[in-house]
Amino acid sequence: MTKYCLTVTCTSTRGIVAAIANYLADQGCNITDSSQFDDAQTGKFFMRVSFASEQGADLAALQKGFAETAKPFDMAYKFHDETEKMKVVIMVSRFGHCLNDLLYRVKIGALPIEIVAVISNHMDYQKVVVNHDIPFHWIKVTKENKPQAEAAIMRVVEDTGAELIVLARYMQILSDQMCQKMSGRIINIHHSFLPSFKGANPYKQAYERGVKLIGATSHYVTADLDEGPIIEQDTVRITHAQSADDYVSLGRDVESQVLARAIHAHAHRRAFLNGNKTVVFPASPGAYASERMG
Repeated sequence: MTKYCLTVTCTSTRGIVAAIANYLADQGCNITDSSQFDDAQTGKFFMRVSFASEQGADLAALQKGFAETAKPFDMAYKFHDETEKMKVVIMVSRFGHCLNDLLYRVKIGALPIEIVAVISNHMDYQKVVVNHDIPFHWIKVTKENKPQAEAAIMRVVEDTGAELIVLARYMQILSDQMCQKMSGRIINIHHSFLPSFKGANPYKQAYERGVKLIGATSHYVTADLDEGPIIEQDTVRITHAQSADDYVSLGRDVESQVLARAIHAHAHRRAFLNGNKTVVFPASPGAYASERMG
């Protein structure tokens, strides 16, 4: 049996769930997991359905055949093969904790992605990346060459067939044009001290102010810097006895964990854009364990 999932977004109305369930049953498919959310404020409906094809229905046939069911509800929908790993391009500058964490998680099978390239504006992590048999691309970015640099980045994305860009502490601001072109397909990570502690050494600034919570936020990238729809957040508590170096170490840990969880949600098609917010359905039981075993 082949495992698929269906993602649906549309205006909320009566009969959507029944129509989806009936279509899948008619195609010989058995629903194994289902999540849905009806946003009363916006009137939008979101749904993700995992199912097994028990009679050999293939992805293309399911996608094409569903059009008649989707039309009365004006659904935006897509069928996905859950056994296929999402192709991802990672971008990094000189802080490598998130990159190294993602490389390890992919190596042990804890993330359902394939890293098809790593792009950096520095050479610091070339050896690390190449040692993982992943292509490394050094693309220098300056004020003068930014359009050409972004064009080179997009060529890597298009040539590799990547569905997602991950900014793993990439310290360059992307243009509005690139953000719009890749809307919903770029994920960023940053500390949650903003807007209080901007600029260099935010953890040192937090230490000097006696901050007691360190947090991280992962979000989709938009033209508004660090203000895109949030996918995942977390915090870690600290005490007066910890040093400025402890702040940095704990901050790197929580950043790595939050970014990995955001990527996991996106790669499993559990994250949906909902205006300036997101709808993020919880992972099905055993999702992380099954990936590691696989």
